[in-house]
Amino acid sequence: MAEDWHLGVDIGGTFTDLVLEGAGTSRTLKVLTTHNAPDDAIMAGLARLTGEARITPSDLTRIIHGTTLATNALIERRGAKTAFVTTEGFRDVLEMRTESRFEQYDLNLVLPDPVIPRKDRHVIAGRLLADGSELTPLDFDAVPALAERLKDYESIAIGLLHAYANPAHEQALREALSKALPGIPISISSEVSPQMREYERFSTTCANAYIRPLMEAYLTRLAGRLTEAGAGCPVFLMHSGGGIMALDQAALFPVRLVESGPAGGAIFAADLARRHGLDRVLSFDMGGTTAKICLIRGGAPKTARVFEVARSYRFKKGSGMPISIPVIDMVEIGAGGGSLGSVDALSRIAVGPESAGSEPGPACYGQGGERPAVTDADLLLGKLDPENFAGGEIRLHPDRAEAAMTAHIGTALDLEATEAARGMAEVVDETMANAARVHAVENGEDPADYTMIAFGGAAPLHAGRLCEKLGINRLLVPKGAGVGSAIGFLRAPVSFEAARSRPERLDSFDAGAVADLLDDLNREARTIVEACAPGVEVERLVTAQVRYVGQGWDIPVRLPGLAPKVEEIAETFEETYRALFSRTVENLPVEVTSWAVEVRTAQTEAPPVPAAMNGAPVKPESLRTFIDPASGAAATAKVVPRDALTDGASCAGPAFLTERETTIVVPAGFTATGRADGTIDIRRTT
Repeated sequence: MAEDWHLGVDIGGTFTDLVLEGAGTSRTLKVLTTHNAPDDAIMAGLARLTGEARITPSDLTRIIHGTTLATNALIERRGAKTAFVTTEGFRDVLEMRTESRFEQYDLNLVLPDPVIPRKDRHVIAGRLLADGSELTPLDFDAVPALAERLKDYESIAIGLLHAYANPAHEQALREALSKALPGIPISISSEVSPQMREYERFSTTCANAYIRPLMEAYLTRLAGRLTEAGAGCPVFLMHSGGGIMALDQAALFPVRLVESGPAGGAIFAADLARRHGLDRVLSFDMGGTTAKICLIRGGAPKTARVFEVARSYRFKKGSGMPISIPVIDMVEIGAGGGSLGSVDALSRIAVGPESAGSEPGPACYGQGGERPAVTDADLLLGKLDPENFAGGEIRLHPDRAEAAMTAHIGTALDLEATEAARGMAEVVDETMANAARVHAVENGEDPADYTMIAFGGAAPLHAGRLCEKLGINRLLVPKGAGVGSAIGFLRAPVSFEAARSRPERLDSFDAGAVADLLDDLNREARTIVEACAPGVEVERLVTAQVRYVGQGWDIPVRLPGLAPKVEEIAETFEETYRALFSRTVENLPVEVTSWAVEVRTAQTEAPPVPAAMNGAPVKPESLRTFIDPASGAAATAKVVPRDALTDGASCAGPAFLTERETTIVVPAGFTATGRADGTIDIRRTT
C-alpha cells in the first residue's frame, strides 16, 4: 500500500513555510516569500522537500495551503475594480459605518475610506422588511440601465436590505445581471454573510467581491502549476475559522481565507495543548511581520463572529474593515522579526507596524535593507549566530545591522548600537506582553494562570522574556515551531459553518421554525464538507448568538443539537453570561439573534505525551556572550543543539537552544527539559 504524503504551505509576509509529512517522517523548510509571484516560493519549496524525501510530487495525497494574500490585498487596496449594488437609500452605509468614534477624544478623527468608493456604489429600488416579507417589489425595469453602468467592472457585490431574512431579491438580481454581464463574478450578501447588521454584512460582501478575481486567478494558477509538476492531489485552503475548505469554495468565498495562516497556528497550539493535558494555554505566534496571541481553553481556541482588517489607527478596535465570518479570536500586532524600528516625535523608540518583509528584509540580511528590524536587534544582542541562521542558508551581517541601528536610532538618542538594540527588543517585547494582558483581561482571565506555547520563526527568541513580563511559569516550544502554522494546517479538520440571522425571543419561541432552520444549515454545511471528504465520519456543532432584549451585542452559546429547547438555551445563556460578567440580569427577556451549524470531519486524537523521564543535564556545545534583556549587562549563555534535549534531558538558563528554523532563548531562572514528542518544556525554577 502506498504511503500518504501530506504537504502544508503557509505564505507569510517574510517567509513561506512548508512541512512534508509521510512514511512516519516530517520535513520542514522556510524559504523567502516571493511577493510578486507567491506560487514561485511554493514550487521551489515543493521541489526541494520532495527531493529530500526521495519522492515525486505525484506521490502527494493532499496539499493544504494558507496565505496572507487576501489580507494583504485588503490592506494594500490591490483588489479588483468592484461595484456595489444596494437598496435605494442605503448607498452610504459603507461610509456611515456604525457612527461610533473609535478614538473618543481625537478631534481630527479620520475614518478609513471604504473599500469601494461612492462613485462605484449603485442603488436599485425594492424593499424587504426585517421579517423577510416584501414591502416593495424589486425594480427589474431598472436592470438594463444598471447593467450598462456596471459593464466595465471586474467584480460586483450585491447587498440588499434584510437579505439575510429572505435572499429572493439578491438571487433574482444576480441572475438578471449575470445574463446581462456574463463573465463578471457576482457576490451576494445572503451567501457570503447572511447575518443581521447591515454595515458588517455589506462590508464583508464588498471585501469578498474586491479580492475574488485576484484570489481566483492565483488559486487557478497555483493549481495549474501543481498539476504540471505532477501533483494532481486535492488542494485545500485553510480558512479563518480553523478548518479547511476545497479550492473551488475558497475561490468563491475568498474572504474566508483572511487570517488563514494565524488560524493554522492556533490549531497547532490547541493540538499540542490537548496532548499535554493543558486546559489554559496562551498561544504566541511571532513570525517575520506580525505577532498573534490567542487564548485556548479546554483544548480549543476561542472563536468570534466578527473581526477587523486594515485598521487605520494602530490596531485600534473600530478603525478597520469589519469582516463578519467565523474566525478564531486573537489579537494581532505589527511585531515580527522584520518589524522596523524608528524614533518618534517624542524621542521614543518605536517598533512596527511597518515591516521589512522578505524584500529587502532586515539590514543584516545584506539584501539592501537600510533600516533596523527586530532581527537586527536580536543579532546585536547575541541571540542569533550569524553563521548558522536558517540552518546556515542565510548568512547574517552584524556590521550592517550595527550601521542601521546606529544611523536610525543610536545617533538620534545618543546610544551605542547594542543599547539601541536592547531598547528595540524591550519595546517590542513589552508591546506584545501588553497586548496579551489586554486580550486576557477582556476575556476575564489572568495570563499568569496560563501556559504559553510559542511558535513561529521569531517567537522562541522572545517568548522567555514575555513569560518574565507576564508572570507565566511554563513555556512549551513544540517540535517544528518555526513552521507551526503550516503544521497546524495538517491537523485541521475539513469544516464549514453555515450561519443565518433569525431573531427569536425565548418568551415566544417557535421551536418548529428553529428546527427547520437548523436542519437547513446542517444540510448546507454537510453537503460542502462531504464533497471534500466523502465517506468520512463527521461531527456537528450548533451555536446560537444570544442576548438580553435591548442589548447591542450578543454572546455565543453552544446548543446540544438541531432541536434545542427554550429551557436549554436559557440555562446555557445564563451560565455563559455569568462566567463572562459575574452576574445575570433579572426579569429581562432573552432573544437569539443568529444561528450557526458547523460540520467538520471527526479527528482521532493523538495519544497524550508521557511524563518526562529522569535525565541528566546536557553539556553545552559552546558558550556565547549576550546582552541580558532585564539588566542590560553582558552575560554568558550555554549553546546547546535542540536535538540534544532528548526525553528527560535538561538545560538550565541562560541558554540558547539552536535548530534549523529558529533559536530558543531560555532565560536565567528557567530550566528547559526535553519531552518524548520533541517539545521543549521550559519551567520557572527560581
